[in-house]
Amino acid sequence: MGHAKTEDIEIFLTVVDTGSFTGAANLLNQQVAKVSRAVSRLEDTLQCTLLNRTTRRLELTEEGHVFIRYARESLNTLYTGEEAIKLLKQAPSGHLRIDAASPFVLHQLTPLVGEFLSHYPHITLDLTSHDNIIDLLEHKTDLAIRIGDLKDSNLHARLLGQSKLRLVASPEYLHQHSEVTHIDDLATHKLIGFNDASKLNRWPLTKSVMLDFHMTASSGETLRQLCLSHQGIALLSHFMIGDDLASGRLIEVLPEAIVRPNHRESIQAVYYKNSAISSRILAFLDFIQPRLTL
Repeated sequence: MGHAKTEDIEIFLTVVDTGSFTGAANLLNQQVAKVSRAVSRLEDTLQCTLLNRTTRRLELTEEGHVFIRYARESLNTLYTGEEAIKLLKQAPSGHLRIDAASPFVLHQLTPLVGEFLSHYPHITLDLTSHDNIIDLLEHKTDLAIRIGDLKDSNLHARLLGQSKLRLVASPEYLHQHSEVTHIDDLATHKLIGFNDASKLNRWPLTKSVMLDFHMTASSGETLRQLCLSHQGIALLSHFMIGDDLASGRLIEVLPEAIVRPNHRESIQAVYYKNSAISSRILAFLDFIQPRLTL
């Protein structure tokens, strides 16, 4: 029995992760026939069936489950070694695709881009903004920054820090409406929430209260702008309103009403488990972490 080719193993893992030969072919920009041949070649080399192919889906065999565990670990070790050699020879380089919610990109990443690229001129950045949790594979993303707990076991995570949730409104809004001194007072105010993420509208308050949202939007940045336009009270992360609070454009209300710690205050950098952390990702994380204003 010969040795399996690294390329065939990478293609096999991509087929498993995407759930189909077509999905793997699209992700790898290869023909389906080439992907299929690579998996067949790997099975011939190992002299066993790794995938049961049906018309509806692919399923790992028992041998497939055993092999995939070692395959991931060995490829990660190999990639880590390659990156270590690159670091000995030269500075980190290449394309780095990063995704984060639009407020995080605007208020935390954008101000740091210029200085980062001056430190690492051989890295090119591709920044995208998705306010929902994206599939790193589907969007060909190297690194995503997510707010809240991590539930996807296929991802590695690095905690960047905690960003407190704050109830805020503009001074003009608060001047025109009744005082907010107790949690129950929220029932008499215009509340601004999210329209496509009901869990974000369950505010972690120290007392349960019925929340009636006067207005909703899909992006945290839109909620911030609505608050600045005197439209009501919203629950927002400190990383996007720190400057507004310092300047007095927004005022925090009921600071003791938020339960802490809570699952929505963690800021995590995540990347796909199948790939060892690259020198580009490591350089980016090491650069931004001490400079973030969470």
